[in-house]
Amino acid sequence: MLEPGDPAPEVALTDQHGDAVTVDPSTARYTVVYFYPRADTPGCTTEACGFRDEWDAFEDAEVAVVGISDDPPEDLEPFAEEYDLPFTLLSDPDGEVASAYDSYGEKQMFGNTFDGVFRNTYVLDPDGTVVLAYEGVSPEDHASEILDDIEALEG
Repeated sequence: MLEPGDPAPEVALTDQHGDAVTVDPSTARYTVVYFYPRADTPGCTTEACGFRDEWDAFEDAEVAVVGISDDPPEDLEPFAEEYDLPFTLLSDPDGEVASAYDSYGEKQMFGNTFDGVFRNTYVLDPDGTVVLAYEGVSPEDHASEILDDIEALEG
């Protein structure tokens, strides 16, 4: 797991519209990069809708949000549309970026072992340095938790 003070790896992936996107932390006061296992599943929907429901607060605080999963872009677009998600979703089909963020690897579910995305979140400052890190987060109230922790960073 990356820790506060670590430089954040570059994020250059395809978004839900099929466009190439490079995340540039210098364009916001903070940038939230959150990793989630699968679009349109209960926990991932709860987490995404939490960011959506707090969207005005994120915008007011000049905080960008990006969600990353190993779903293909064609699965991300209907997910974003169905839940009216106002932020960018990125496709990391090989888990390359998630691996660079220590957020991809072997998982077990229903007795099966497979590689997949871990539910981790990072907050980056404008210089691209990790300032907050969350491992194995609970999807409920995670967006509010991040907003509170960003406020605490600034005293």
